[in-house]
Amino acid sequence: MDDVLALKESVLFYLDRSGGLTKLVEDCALFNGPQQSEAVYRFCVAVNPSDVIELDPILGDRVLHDPLTATSLFRSVCFISIKTLSLIEQIHTENQVNIILKLTHLPPFPDYILDLSASPRSYGPTRPFAMEGLVVAMTRATKYTQGARFLCSDEDCRCSTGFHHIRVHRPGATESATVRNDFSCLVCQAPLKEDVKFRVLGDKQLVELIHVGVLDLLNVHPQRSLRYQSVTLFLRDELCHSVKLGHLYRVLGIPAHVHQWPSVTWSVEASSVRPWEPVYPHQVSTDFQALLKATAGSPWRFPGLLAHSFGSDVVPPGRHNTLKLALLLSLVQTTPETADAFHSLDLLALASDTLVIDRLMAYSLSLAVRGVRHHAQGEMFASLSRDEHGAGTANIHAGSALLASGGICMLGDLGGFRKDKLDAIQSVLESRAVGVFVPGRKYGEETDQQLSFPVRCSFWALADASELLLLRRSGPRSQSSLLLGTAEMGPKPSQLAESFGLVVRCSDPLGEQALLAQTAHTLRQALRPRGQPLYPACVQFPFQDYKEFLAHARGLRGELSSGAEKMIHGYYMASRRVRCDQNHGVKVSVASVKLLITLAEAHCKLCLRTTVEEHDALVAVLLCENSITLQHGASVLVIPPDAAFPCDLGGEAEALLRRELLLEDLRQAVLRFIYAYAPGADSYIAEE
Repeated sequence: MDDVLALKESVLFYLDRSGGLTKLVEDCALFNGPQQSEAVYRFCVAVNPSDVIELDPILGDRVLHDPLTATSLFRSVCFISIKTLSLIEQIHTENQVNIILKLTHLPPFPDYILDLSASPRSYGPTRPFAMEGLVVAMTRATKYTQGARFLCSDEDCRCSTGFHHIRVHRPGATESATVRNDFSCLVCQAPLKEDVKFRVLGDKQLVELIHVGVLDLLNVHPQRSLRYQSVTLFLRDELCHSVKLGHLYRVLGIPAHVHQWPSVTWSVEASSVRPWEPVYPHQVSTDFQALLKATAGSPWRFPGLLAHSFGSDVVPPGRHNTLKLALLLSLVQTTPETADAFHSLDLLALASDTLVIDRLMAYSLSLAVRGVRHHAQGEMFASLSRDEHGAGTANIHAGSALLASGGICMLGDLGGFRKDKLDAIQSVLESRAVGVFVPGRKYGEETDQQLSFPVRCSFWALADASELLLLRRSGPRSQSSLLLGTAEMGPKPSQLAESFGLVVRCSDPLGEQALLAQTAHTLRQALRPRGQPLYPACVQFPFQDYKEFLAHARGLRGELSSGAEKMIHGYYMASRRVRCDQNHGVKVSVASVKLLITLAEAHCKLCLRTTVEEHDALVAVLLCENSITLQHGASVLVIPPDAAFPCDLGGEAEALLRRELLLEDLRQAVLRFIYAYAPGADSYIAEE
């Protein structure tokens, strides 16, 4: 008894020192309304285990290893405080106080960490653990019984009135453990009956959490025998709606085995849920630093050489440079899922050889902080199933797009999608949200519901340019028309292409020589001795160096300079003016401004800078103009089909210098275009 009193004194001292008593007084004020009369009063108490251990090691041990006993101690102290201070007159017994201990953290030791990939999950101590994982499915919030009042059926028993028999929910308990009709009185053993008007209900939500390693299986890596099994989390009351599909979270909770005859399920009662972002190694290798230092005299050499040599494991250096630059910009522009704003950079590649482009995209996807490749047999956005834990509601499973939150979702060849799938892709690209229809009759609800989930990822896709996706407005196609950009997409594919934002045509001006170069590249890879570089004369970096470099560049934040802002604004205004006709209206949407800013910021971060300069905006303008030209035809601003790489680099200094001169000429052409067609451009652009 003396030990229990000492522990209660420690609890009281901790609540007083941590502000728990003050919060208890504030919470009690909410229950003092005229109509407030309940059987159970629920209070949440924040507990810092480190502070408790410092105050009383024995109490700290109870909190960490025997949470039910610790809860009983806190409940007793809170009840005495409520009665002593006369905070709630309706509370008559200690059973009416329901205390929920919310641990702020756990000690950073392996014994307190639960690995979701560990198997098998057997019976263990009922104590808090920390776990980290990915949310792959969730249900809607449903009701559960927080507490209920029972009365003895024998009117002569003293338990036939009052609050002697109170049942509250405990971690791992089912609904039948709280409310049932076969309970008996502890005094006279007579049957108990529930006083239904005093039942207290709360909200619960079921969430499926899985080990973060599942993202490797969703990427383009070869299929492995390793498999992961999800864990069911029970989120109750204030924790409901605290998670999102496809996001990573760190959870503190108590594992429990739920007995639902004839089966036993393993689940976790969550105590706290916080967004979690893994820490990835990010640094710039000495080779990247040396190249950056060697190209410091030119604003275009470093990203140009990166794009030239990027993906040398898939294609020879110098092939598809524009596409590789766009892939690098999209990889750099992705932001962590915990960020407030997400700037997507969706990419559609048009090519006659889709196999090579698919491999290049797959190689690039493995460099993303989170990359998910959509497979035809999988769900693209979201799917529904009936909950298996007795909640009687729909279980919403995340598809490829939601699982790629904060990263890249690779759709692959659009030629393999049906029209309804293409319509769904276009709708998501335009609204950046996934709509899920939940039929109420099928899932035990009175009414149907339409749910919406935000999509925070960039999409990559490709299409076969040699098929019917490219159609002339009238008359036969010719090579000159394609070079000038007068070819356009069909009615529906054209709208889909506009939704992607950036469209890149992967042309092969070398014709059969490009096929021979790809064949020679494949043979070189097969016959290369171990450890020998594939192209000794070309700048090449290891895969891990690329991954860490992109992770470092991704963490930078760019700010627009006045020069970049003026070029983007001027180009947008001039393009809207020259691309407007009476029949089709303005062909340059407002979303083009966001695309231009996103491209310019990504190019700035790729160069490891934090200020977006005018030359970054120029690259954005050239890529955007090429994309618009493919969809709507050329305008008075005539630029080459691959304006960002107007000549073959070849890895030589003369080629780099020639590219710089051509890009400078294009910069002057863009400025003249803005000066001539943008209203008021003469006030902020000097004629050069």
